[in-house]
Amino acid sequence: MAEHKSVQRNLELQREWYGEPLGDRVRRLVVAFRISQAQLAEVLGISAPMLSQVMSGRRAKIGNPSVLARLVMLERKVLVPGVTAGESEAIQAALADVRDSRPSVGRDTLPVMGANGEEAAWPVLRGAAKPSELEAAAALIDGRYPELAGLLRRAASGAA
Repeated sequence: MAEHKSVQRNLELQREWYGEPLGDRVRRLVVAFRISQAQLAEVLGISAPMLSQVMSGRRAKIGNPSVLARLVMLERKVLVPGVTAGESEAIQAALADVRDSRPSVGRDTLPVMGANGEEAAWPVLRGAAKPSELEAAAALIDGRYPELAGLLRRAASGAA
């Protein structure tokens, strides 16, 4: 009975700290990337038993901030068009990118992507307009809003 209460308390803490139980987040990643929990643990840089304990609520938190940063990076990689489409090459590239990352984390920051995380906006922009339309919009605003125009161009081309 004491273990059940501890698990419930840990799951509540996960909801408070992470927005939802980590088991829910991890299960979505396992499905999206078509990998096992053990493979996901390896990508995140955490042991499979530790990931299992966090998922089940036997542990409340991910203690290593870099592991948490990789988890968030992987959640964002789900938005990459090739990953969304289930393309094996895109999935493997996303997994390798996250596995090989060395996120720097500080007291006040948890960077989880490149320079500014704009890649998360690309699928939305591509869903709203064709690449040629994004390029045309960039040309219209370039003089007044060059940074936004650059974002539109990068979204159109899919390159950073």
